[in-house]
Amino acid sequence: MGWFDRFAVQTSYQAGRRLTGILRYRELTDRYFGAFFKANLLTIFGFLPMGIGFLFVSGTGNPALVLAVFIVGGGIAAPFLAGLYDAVYRALRDAPGSWFENYRKAWRQNWRSSIVPGMVFGLLLGSYSLSGMTLLMSRQSLWTVAVIFFSLILFTMFFSVYWPLLVLMDQTVSVGIQNCLMFLLKEFWKVLGIALLQAAYWIAIVLFFPLSLLTLPILGFWFILFTANFLIYGAMNAVFRIEEQIAAAYPEQAADYRLDGPLP
Repeated sequence: MGWFDRFAVQTSYQAGRRLTGILRYRELTDRYFGAFFKANLLTIFGFLPMGIGFLFVSGTGNPALVLAVFIVGGGIAAPFLAGLYDAVYRALRDAPGSWFENYRKAWRQNWRSSIVPGMVFGLLLGSYSLSGMTLLMSRQSLWTVAVIFFSLILFTMFFSVYWPLLVLMDQTVSVGIQNCLMFLLKEFWKVLGIALLQAAYWIAIVLFFPLSLLTLPILGFWFILFTANFLIYGAMNAVFRIEEQIAAAYPEQAADYRLDGPLP
């Protein structure tokens, strides 16, 4: 048996133990690629109204109209984005069940609570889009660019924690914000790292547009969301006891390390 074959064997189930590091990453991407791919296509579908609306109004020169499109589009896209986050976190905690049944459950549980955060998300995304257009069309000071980029990173950091908490926990908006801020303060550098990673990914998508559109159906949203949350899942689980609480409240959703092969 060659080295690569030994490596491949090590990615399979081993006596109820979770793999770690790159082996764990490869294991999850192999097993859940189909679920991620399908949830990603639905997320793209959810963001289509925002994207199409932006194409129609971007040339009007009316910032209020652009923001309105992003706010409404954010509210429409939010349940789809919540569904993708749910798929990612079910994979990270080895939750059993088919992706379709789990996705339907995620929709029923999260669509109402996700709309308002989605509209706020859309408002901020629209604001940064307008800022980006202004930077491209006019010369701005380095200070202005730095302020916009710094606020973009803060925005990414906040929602990188808020979206997972929304799909994982039954909590009010105020409690969700408090938990989000608490985790940001406790794990600031880790969250900053995944925020920079996500910002770099989406900036690359914008810079290579429209060629980058070809990658969206394959990688799109799922790849960067899964990678970022894979990197921070250990800290999230340690702070919020995700698996412990879910196993206590929903025994049928307890982590099953014995899963092997792709999900149905």
